[in-house]
Order: sequence, then structure tokens, then C-alpha cells
Amino acid sequence: MKAGEIIGSFVESIIKIVVAIVIVMYVYKWATAAYDFGYRIFTEEPMSVGEGRIISVEITEDATAKSIGQMLEDRGLIRDKNVFFLQELLSEYHGDEKPGIYDLNTAMTADEMIAIMAHEGEEEGETE
Repeated sequence: MKAGEIIGSFVESIIKIVVAIVIVMYVYKWATAAYDFGYRIFTEEPMSVGEGRIISVEITEDATAKSIGQMLEDRGLIRDKNVFFLQELLSEYHGDEKPGIYDLNTAMTADEMIAIMAHEGEEEGETE
């Protein structure tokens, strides 16, 4: 029976090692994804470099940060609505977006877009 116990112990050890490797792989994968997401919140680049394209967007009275993010993502102004939502949440202009029509550029960062949408009637951004 010693040979059976040795083989059983060996198989059990192999299974534990494989499970540990799988757990480490998943932790590494999710940790790098979380780091990348967090990094993008503070360093997100504009969609285009140079002049970019001007796109008009309309912010309604009942628009939320999530709905604005979805609209900006659909129009090609930002890459990820979830990153935009957190950027707006952490912005000094949180909740200050004013209803209106704004001319935004694909060369703008999300922070610049949020600042424009928060200042109603200023020369850059809103058109009557």
C-alpha cells in the first residue's frame, strides 16, 4: 500500500500546484485590468491628436453623467463611458453640467469636455 499512498500524495500535490497556478493567473489578470482602468481615469488621452473633429452634442435638463458618457461614446468623443463617469465623479465640476448644445472636439480630453459643459454661455463650447 505504500506505493498507492505515494502515488495519491503525488497526484494531490500536483492538483494543489495547478490550482495555485490558476488562482495566481486570475489574480494577475484582474489586478492588471483594474490597474489599467484606474490609470485611464487620470491619464485618458483624447480620441485624436491635432485638430480633431468638431461634434455638436445636446445635453438635456435630465441628463446624468452616465447618459452623457454614453452619448459621448456613441458620438466618438470618448473611448469608455465608465471611465468618463468616474472622471466626472472625481472632477471639480461634478454635477455642474448645464443643459444646452455644445461643440466638442475629438482632440479634447474628458476633463476639458466636462469643463465646457459645466460653464453655460462661455465663449468656448455652447452655441445658441
